[in-house]
Amino acid sequence: MAKGQQKALRPTWEGHLRLSLVTCPVALYSATERTADVHFNFINPETHNRIRMQTVDAVTGEPVDRSTLVRGFAVGRNKYVLLDKEELDAVKLESTRIIDIARFVDADAIDRIYWDEPYYLAPAGKTGAEAFAVIRAAMEKQNKVALGRLVLHQRERLCALEPRGSGMLLTTLRTHDEIRSTDGIFDRAPSRPDARMLEIAQKIVTQQESKFDPAAFKDRYEDALRDLIARKKKGEALVTAAEGEREEKVVDLMEALRRSLQGGGARRDKAERFMAAQARRKATRPKAGRPKAGRPKATGSKARGRKAPGRRAG
Repeated sequence: MAKGQQKALRPTWEGHLRLSLVTCPVALYSATERTADVHFNFINPETHNRIRMQTVDAVTGEPVDRSTLVRGFAVGRNKYVLLDKEELDAVKLESTRIIDIARFVDADAIDRIYWDEPYYLAPAGKTGAEAFAVIRAAMEKQNKVALGRLVLHQRERLCALEPRGSGMLLTTLRTHDEIRSTDGIFDRAPSRPDARMLEIAQKIVTQQESKFDPAAFKDRYEDALRDLIARKKKGEALVTAAEGEREEKVVDLMEALRRSLQGGGARRDKAERFMAAQARRKATRPKAGRPKAGRPKATGSKARGRKAPGRRAG
């Protein structure tokens, strides 16, 4: 969001931060926003009117007022334990309104796969601002990350707190049960790379090394959608985009590495096309007893009993 367009943020959560016997009121704010996304509505093409979704009973088909709905937990086929809002609100943990710091760890001790949603944590008013500042400064001096818990969106979440600016960055953490095992995905041992290829690949890595700049990333797909919408709004006739540059003849891996190194890392798009071509070549490589790629397709009686060639990836 551009400067001058910042609107007043509403806290996602309000409560207290506690370290041992020290407590201070705090407010939690979402650190991300999705307002730049292109959003579409479902439209009736005959009338150009928006479609209104209606809540209906799955069995009777009768419309139901959303304000009368309750939550249900399935305990069997068509059997549910019903819970209304008051009953759900009655399930209160201390972490519903208190972030209790349980321990401190080094930031690199938390595997990146566990980091989830970021939030800003700030003092809620002047009351307790000094206590907040003391806790924050102690963490900064010790270069530690605090671990705590809070209830957010009807779930108790483990969270990590670290100094950020004049406040703190609170990031919810995934639990161990939420992380999928790599069994069946990384079960194949990586092949030992050729020493010459590895040397060239390392040089390419060094050649393309740079600092991370998130501002340099642009969502090209969203830009293309906005351009499409703008042209349709103007009434322009839309035509299929011209076909891109034809792929170069597929070469071996060593040759691809050498060309990449000579290109100074500026031909990444061609490298991507090369990898895609490699995948297609493997998918369409003729097997024993199968017709070679490019041979005219058999018809009539000659085609009977012959296996179809492998399907192209893509």
